[in-house]
This record gives sequence, structure tokens and C-alpha cells, in this order.
Amino acid sequence: MSQITVVGGGIAGLTAAITCAEGGASVALLEAHDALGGRARSSEGPYKTNFGPHVLYKDGPLWGWLVERDLLPRYAGIPLAGIKLRWQGEVRRTPPLGMLPSVLRLRGREAPIDLDFRSWAASHTDERTAAALSAAAGVYTFHHDPGELSAAFVWPRTVRTLFSPPPAARYVIGGWNALVASLEARVRALGVTVQLGQRVEELPQTPVIVATELSQASELLGDDSVSWMSGHTLCLDVGLRRRRGDPFVVSDLDEAGWIERFSAPDRTLAPKGEDLVQAQMPVRPGESADQAAARLERLMDASMPTWRERETWRRRQVMDGRSGALDAPGTSWRDRPAVDRGDGVFLAGDMVAAPGLLSEVAWASALEASRLALEKAGSAGGAQPRLREVA
Repeated sequence: MSQITVVGGGIAGLTAAITCAEGGASVALLEAHDALGGRARSSEGPYKTNFGPHVLYKDGPLWGWLVERDLLPRYAGIPLAGIKLRWQGEVRRTPPLGMLPSVLRLRGREAPIDLDFRSWAASHTDERTAAALSAAAGVYTFHHDPGELSAAFVWPRTVRTLFSPPPAARYVIGGWNALVASLEARVRALGVTVQLGQRVEELPQTPVIVATELSQASELLGDDSVSWMSGHTLCLDVGLRRRRGDPFVVSDLDEAGWIERFSAPDRTLAPKGEDLVQAQMPVRPGESADQAAARLERLMDASMPTWRERETWRRRQVMDGRSGALDAPGTSWRDRPAVDRGDGVFLAGDMVAAPGLLSEVAWASALEASRLALEKAGSAGGAQPRLREVA
């Protein structure tokens, strides 16, 4: 049985290394940085911020996979209060009641692949409701206009993240570094050879799983077709002196923004007496990062009026093409860059042809890449579970 090499040590790479090693293969994991985790890493220091808002979903297959291996870190659920909405310029505590019957009518419908979400939603509700539902999807699309994406992409994910009681989102205590540490411990316990600070300039001997960002994979494979649509958003993380009454979440039904006080479920993310807020505003075409930041700060002004005078720390970053795959009308996850690239080369990551929500795509593609790599390596353990459909 030949060695399997995994290039990239994010969620996809760690999953692939674990799965291949569990299948009986000798595995080498190569990571360009000096630590594993990729975009799943949390920042060091008193404010433990993720690279963009990160949660696990208890109703998803990744959760079950972690539980089966005793890899699930400590976690917290969603606070039961503190949700605000911005709608037509007004910040409010309850959704527009007139929309609820329309939303309930959509609840059981199957959305089409070929139609954009806004048009489909408007055909069953009205333009106002369709616009609000489109903007609400900004929380997981990181896109300035989720309504222009495929209805089959947007609606099942919206139902799952926003309209499925009880909420499935869970927060890893201590930030996602705790999840990375759990996966890394499993990798090392399985005897995987881990090489940090190893930037790969050309493909290693096959079978090889490329679990890097898609742009890096395209360069490594020498294939310009390895590309897909993703979000473009301005992320702002701020530390605030704690104040009673700050919302836990602000969903922007006007401009697809999102504000979340991550220290509400997990006080370890900020120093004592402070809160950590992670917010994002999708960048519009032709708009600068500063302009998007100004729109986000206006949303914060409206929903947390005293935040500026309480600010103790901030970090700003722009996520462009680094927030997961988006499917335009007429496309689905099956149309994204294929896992099997031929000749023993396999692709894994959150923008690859695999089902799931956000990080679940990275996990699911890594499982499929591992199954194929194990078959290529001649492992008797190569028959890994097939992917199942998950929004």
C-alpha cells in the first residue's frame, strides 16, 4: 500500500488525514504554516476570534462524525434572548408579523435549481418578504445579494439555520482552536507524519489529496478551471466593555449584514468584563472595503448605540473568495470542481463538489477524497461511507 499525501492542514486536510489513517494507509500531512487549522484557527491573545463567524451544526453529519470519534470539544448553545432585526432602516426586536404567514407557506416547498431565490420567493409570497428573506441569508452566504443565487441553494440553508426550532448552531468553547486541537490530537495518535512550514510547489507522488484554498489548488494543479463563486465580505471584530442589554444577534434584513456577540454563549473569548463582537457586511460590486465598513458601523450604531465609547480592541479583515461556495441559478454542488482530478489526484475543501453547509462541505469532500485515495492506494479499508445529501 502506497503512502497518501495530504496537502493542507485545515478542516478538510485534518479530516482527510484522519480518514485515510483510519483506513489503514500511511499518511503524510503537509501544511505551509507553522500550525494546523487553516481558516478554522482562532487568533491568539485575550480576544479569541475566528477567521469569520464559525459554528457547528448539531443536525449535520460533521457533528455525528466528531461524536463517533469522541472528538467533539465542549460547546455551548444559543442564548434564548437578545435577537434584533434591522428592517427598512429600523432596528426592532420582532420580525414584521405580516411576513410570517408568507414564510410559513414557503416552509415545506422544494426550491428549484434553475431560478434565483428572490424571484422564486416573490412568486409564493411578495416582493417585500422575498427581499427580507434574501438579505437574511447573508449570515451564511457572505454575499451582497443572496437573492440572486439559486433558490435550491439558499432556501434549504435558510430553513436549516434560521427556521428550524430548536436552533442547531453550537459554539465551541474557547474558539475553533479547540476543535483544531482535538482533530490534531487524533491525527498524531494515528501516526500521521505532520510536516509544518512545508509549502508545496509541485504535486507530491500520488495518491495525493489537495486540501488547500481553491485558488492555491488551481495553481498547484495548473488548472484554471478549478474555481467557483464565493462571498466577499468585510469582517469587523471588536472588544467592548460589557453592557447589560447588548443584543446577542443583529440580522440585517436591509443589507445582508450580521452582528453576533460571540462571548454571550462563551465568556472565555474575551477578558473578564468584556464582550467579543464579530460582525460582517458583504462588499458590493465596485465598493471599497472602507465603504462596506462604514455601512457595517452604521448598523452597529443603530443596534448597539454606545459601542464606540466602550471599544477596547478591534480587528478588521476582508474575506474575498474564502467563505465557501455559492451556487448561481442553474448550478448545484455537483457542478463545482470535482473531487477526483484523475491520475490519483483528489481535491477537498469548502468550495469543492460536495454537499453540506459551510465547513460541512470541507468535511464531506475530504471523506470522498479519502475514499478514492484509499482505493487508489490499494487499502482494504477504502470503502468509506458515501456522501449523503445535506443542505
